[in-house]
Amino acid sequence: MQMDPSAQTDYPLMPELATRRSPRAFDHDATVTDDQLGSLLEAARWSASSGNSQPWRLFVAKRGTPLFDAVVETLASGNQAWAAYPSALIVNVAKVVTDEGKEEKWAVYDVGQAAAHLSIQATHMGLIVHQMGGFDREALRQVLGVDEGHQPWAVLAVGHHGDPALLPEKLQERENNPRVRKPLDEVAPGWRQ
Repeated sequence: MQMDPSAQTDYPLMPELATRRSPRAFDHDATVTDDQLGSLLEAARWSASSGNSQPWRLFVAKRGTPLFDAVVETLASGNQAWAAYPSALIVNVAKVVTDEGKEEKWAVYDVGQAAAHLSIQATHMGLIVHQMGGFDREALRQVLGVDEGHQPWAVLAVGHHGDPALLPEKLQERENNPRVRKPLDEVAPGWRQ
């Protein structure tokens, strides 16, 4: 039985923020359409970026393709246990060097914003996203064929929610844990002053 995914917030949030989760239980058979993927990528494209540099590159690997399988192979074993089932894996790459060869100082911050926009759009559309940092960065860079000026930063699993009972036993419990965060006063000390 799936719990109510709504966050217990101190102040009102829009529904997409209150219900966004990072589940690992993906429907093994469902697919995300190209139109749905297009909307997710469009949300990332329109996120804020320093100097409008847009230093993100999003590589889409659809389940059943050689690229998908190659991306799964670069994941940490704990992620491999469930990450073969999402409809797609989107590799979020930071362009960390400008075309002029200078450091792209805010690339990682901007790439994070692009991923956040994508995940909120997915929630709005009834899809789920689980963002992963557990992967071999160099192996993934080689799979994608990008140079050292482009660094894989996260792998986003995208799809439809599935049956948590199909997860390995130790992940089933985590799947249904309540969604919690540190208290607001801890993450924003002194904000009321």
